[in-house]
Amino acid sequence: MKLCTFEVRTHLGRHRRLGAVDRDGVIDLHFAVAHHLGNDKLADALVPSSLRGLLEGGAASMRAAQKAVAFLPQELRTGRNDETLRYRWDEVRLLTPLPDARSVRDFFAFESHVKMGFEKRGEPMPQEWYEMPVYYQTGHHNLIGTDQDVLWPSFTERFDYELELAVVIGREGRNIPASEARDYIAGYTILNDFSARDMQRREMKVRLGPAKGKHWCTGVGPWLVTPEEIGDPYALEMVARVNGEEWSRGNSGEMHWKFEQMIEFLSLDDTIYPGDILGSGTVGTGCGLELNRWVQPGDTIELEIEKIGVLRNRVTRPENRNG
Repeated sequence: MKLCTFEVRTHLGRHRRLGAVDRDGVIDLHFAVAHHLGNDKLADALVPSSLRGLLEGGAASMRAAQKAVAFLPQELRTGRNDETLRYRWDEVRLLTPLPDARSVRDFFAFESHVKMGFEKRGEPMPQEWYEMPVYYQTGHHNLIGTDQDVLWPSFTERFDYELELAVVIGREGRNIPASEARDYIAGYTILNDFSARDMQRREMKVRLGPAKGKHWCTGVGPWLVTPEEIGDPYALEMVARVNGEEWSRGNSGEMHWKFEQMIEFLSLDDTIYPGDILGSGTVGTGCGLELNRWVQPGDTIELEIEKIGVLRNRVTRPENRNG
């Protein structure tokens, strides 16, 4: 399945809902489960109207969602109480799949990207990078989805994108060996680690961070793709385009550190939870810093990963920030 969070207009205002992506639009997953079971209260318990709630429900909730989608007739748009079961694309607005993510940890998994960064700073590649999959924690409350504008922050003149694959954790766990870690992955999505490079450079000089240079916004989307649809997560083409022009191309198979190893390290004497997001770090050539090309106000950035889709964001720079 492809799971999404979407917004619809009603006579009571905008409402946020949990959906499953269909060939013609979006299925309202909560209402689809209620229709399939014929029991609204059981649907409330099994499949709440948020992706994080679905993940926290565990295997039973996911099975209920899968069955409801599989058995929902293609032509059926409304349920027995006139609730909408299916929406066309022009009737919804996609949001980031996990607006209430528990955390976002971004790793540093692609060797070629890491080497380039140290070369640009005139420093040797640290041996410690080969010994553990390091990460930093970014602002989980500043996530945007596809086709949402990203604001150019006031504190930078070097705005950058970063092309990343990400996973979402689906089970609580602690001290998880890499051999068992894939069972904790609920699905895969695209992550754009927007970066204020000049601010990041200043922060990193004091050997702490990145913080302000990253935390102001992260793009995640367009949806979460469950593992059975992905197959091998380490054979996915990754492409970045700016205003339709290809800037970056790589493959998830180039990752030195795999998500299973990240989960093992992250859960060492610590607990991971459903709704945690783990980014891969930037694929080789997957950012303007490597290419010495810089995004400008008004540009549209498209990140595409095979079997997932396209995460698209337009960069805006308001002339009057206080207006």
